[in-house]
Amino acid sequence: MTVTFDEGRTSIETLRKVVEDCGFHCEGEALPRHVCSAHDGHAAAMADHSGHGTGHGTGHGKGADSPAPATPSGHDAMAHEMGHGSGDMQSMVRDMRNRFWVALVFTIPIFVWSPMGGMFTPPAPPFGLRLDQWLFILATAAVIWPVWPFVVAAVRALRNGVLNMAVLVILSVGTGYAFSVGILLGHWLEMRARAGASEAIRALMDLAPPMATVLRDGREVEVPTAEVLKGETVVIRPGNKIPVDGEVTEGTSLVDESMLTGESMPVQKTVGSTVIGATINKSGTFRYTATKVGADTALAQIVKLVQEAQNSKAPAQLLADRASQWLVVIAIVIGVATFAVWYGLIGAEFLFALTLTITVFVIACPDALGLATPMAVMVGTGLGAMNGILFKNASALEDATKLDVIVFDKTGTLTMGQPKVVDVVAAEGVSADEVLAAAAAVDKGSDHPLAVAIVERAADLTLGKMSGFETLDGRGASATVAGSRVLVGNRRLMDEEKVPLGALSEQADTLKGAGRTVVHVARDGAVLGLIAIADALRPTAKETVARLRERGVQVAMLTGDNAGTAARIAGELGIDIVLADVLPGQKADKIKELQAQGKKVGMVGDGVNDAPALIQADVGFAIGAGTDVAMESADVVLMRSDPHDVLGAIVLSRATLRKMHQNLFWAVAYNVVAFPVAAGVFF
Repeated sequence: MTVTFDEGRTSIETLRKVVEDCGFHCEGEALPRHVCSAHDGHAAAMADHSGHGTGHGTGHGKGADSPAPATPSGHDAMAHEMGHGSGDMQSMVRDMRNRFWVALVFTIPIFVWSPMGGMFTPPAPPFGLRLDQWLFILATAAVIWPVWPFVVAAVRALRNGVLNMAVLVILSVGTGYAFSVGILLGHWLEMRARAGASEAIRALMDLAPPMATVLRDGREVEVPTAEVLKGETVVIRPGNKIPVDGEVTEGTSLVDESMLTGESMPVQKTVGSTVIGATINKSGTFRYTATKVGADTALAQIVKLVQEAQNSKAPAQLLADRASQWLVVIAIVIGVATFAVWYGLIGAEFLFALTLTITVFVIACPDALGLATPMAVMVGTGLGAMNGILFKNASALEDATKLDVIVFDKTGTLTMGQPKVVDVVAAEGVSADEVLAAAAAVDKGSDHPLAVAIVERAADLTLGKMSGFETLDGRGASATVAGSRVLVGNRRLMDEEKVPLGALSEQADTLKGAGRTVVHVARDGAVLGLIAIADALRPTAKETVARLRERGVQVAMLTGDNAGTAARIAGELGIDIVLADVLPGQKADKIKELQAQGKKVGMVGDGVNDAPALIQADVGFAIGAGTDVAMESADVVLMRSDPHDVLGAIVLSRATLRKMHQNLFWAVAYNVVAFPVAAGVFF
C-alpha cells in the first residue's frame, strides 16, 4: 500500500506500528516526494513522504532515492498481498512458477486416476491404497503448498475487513477442495450405511452350514452345502444345522427355527414335515429329502428379497433423481447468469466474474439429492431384515406409510391358526365318537384348519373308507363314507341340503354366541351332531390392534365365520370393521370395496386363498408361517407369525419416509443457500 503522510505529524515508525496492528508485517521504505504521483492538484505541492509497506519480513526503515513506480499496478498490488515487495518481483515469479509446477505435477495424476479421465485404464494406486485415498492425497498435495500464498493474503484481507481477489481465489479453490473432501466423506458414510444395511444379509447367509452329510451309493458322505443335489437324502444328527430345505422321510426331532421365523419354541418334525435350511436340529436323528437347494432355498430367497428391496427405487427417489438432473441444468443457468451479470452488467473484471461462475458450478451438489432417498431405503430395509420384516421393494416401504386400513384374515394371523375341538354335541341316538368319526372320514381329504382339528381329535377312532370327496366353497365338504353321503360344514350347507337341525339348532346358536365355530355333521339327509371348534387368539393381537388405532390406522377383520362369532372376537380385540361370512373367493372383492371408499388398504394373510386379496391390497403382508403362494403375492413378508410385526413394518416405513424427507430437505436447503453465496450475491 502507498501512504502519503506529513512527517511533522507522524513518522514511519508510527505507520509501521499501525500496519502491524492490522495484522501485517511491515518493511518500510521512504521515497522522495518527487517520485510520488500526484493524485490531485494539491498533491504536487505537499511536502510529504510516501511510506511503502509490505507484509513480508520484519519492519525497518531506510532512506532511498531509487525510483519507484508511481502507481502500483494490479500485479504489484497482488504481489504485495502475496508477501512480495515491489523490488522482489523476480523472486515472486520464481516462487509462483515453482508452486505452479508442483500443482501441475500432482494434478496430472489426479486426472489420470480420476473416472473423469476415462481415456485409458489407470494403474492400480500405489502403496496398497484405495483409489479414493490415493486421489485424496494427490488433491491435498496439489492444493496446500501451491495455494498457501493466497491463503495468507486472504486471511490478512479478512482480518482487515477487506474482500480482495485472494479471498475469491481461496473461496473457489477451498470450496472445490472442501466439496471433494465432502464427496469423499459422503462416499465413506454411504459405504458404512451400505455395510450396516447388509449386516442382516451377511448374518442370514452365515446361518447356513458350510458342509452337509448326504447318502451317496449307500454311504454317508460329507460335501459342501452348495453341492447338495435336489432329491438327495440328507442325514441330520442332534446339534446339526440343516443345510437345505426338504421333507422328512425318516425319524422325528425338534427343530429350532427361531433364527428364521422368530418362534422361540422348537417345532416337532415327523415324517412328512418340512424342514428349512439354516435351522438347528435340537434332539433326534432324522433323514430328509432335499427339495430346494442353492438359490431356491428359503434362506436364499430371503437374502434375494432384501437385496432387491435395497436396490429398488421408491417413488420419492424417482422424484429426487429427476430433481437432481434439473439441478445440473439450474446450476449451469445460474453460472452463466452469474458471469453475464458480473461481467456484462456490473462491469467486474473478467477473472472475477469467471471465478464466481466456476464457484457456482463447483458448489452445486446434485449428489445430495440423488443419495437422499436410497440411503434411507437401504438402512430401512436392512433394519427390517434384522427384525424379520422383509420389504420386497422400496415402493412397499413407502406405500406402507399411507395405509388407512389394515385388514387381518382372522385365522392364522389374529389367531394361532391351530383350531382345537372343544365340544361335541350328538343328536339323539348318536354317540360323540360316531359324530367325530363321520366328520373325520370326510375331512381327512382336506387341509383346512378346521378339518385338521377334527382329524386330530379323531386320531384314535376307526374311520370308514371315503370316496368322492368334494370341497364346497365357503360351506364345507362332502364325501361318500361306507356307502352313505356325509356332509360336514356350516349351517348354510345344511340349509342348502335341506337337513333339519331340530333341537340342535338352539344349541348351535348357543355355541356360536360363546365364540365357537360350529361344524354341522349330517349323513344321508339327517343331522348327526355338532362339533364346536375354537382358535386361540395370538398373545400380541389385542396390543397390535390398539397401537395401530393409536397411529390413526383402522383395523378390519376378515373371516368366514358367522357374524355373531366374528363380532365377539372383534369386540374382544377392539377391531373397528368386521367382514364376516366371507367366502375365499370374495376376499379380494372386500378389499376392493374398502378401496372404493378412498382408503389405502393393507391386507395381512397366510393362506393360499389369501393370495388374490394380498395382490389386490395396496400393501400385502404375508405372515411368515404361511404358504409360498401367499409370500409370493405379498409386498412385505413377516418372518414371525406375529401380528405385532405389521405394526413394526408400518412404524419402520414411517421412520424411513421421514428420514427421506429430512434428507431431501437438507439437500435442497444446501443448494438454495449455496447458489446465491457462490454467485456473489452477498459480495
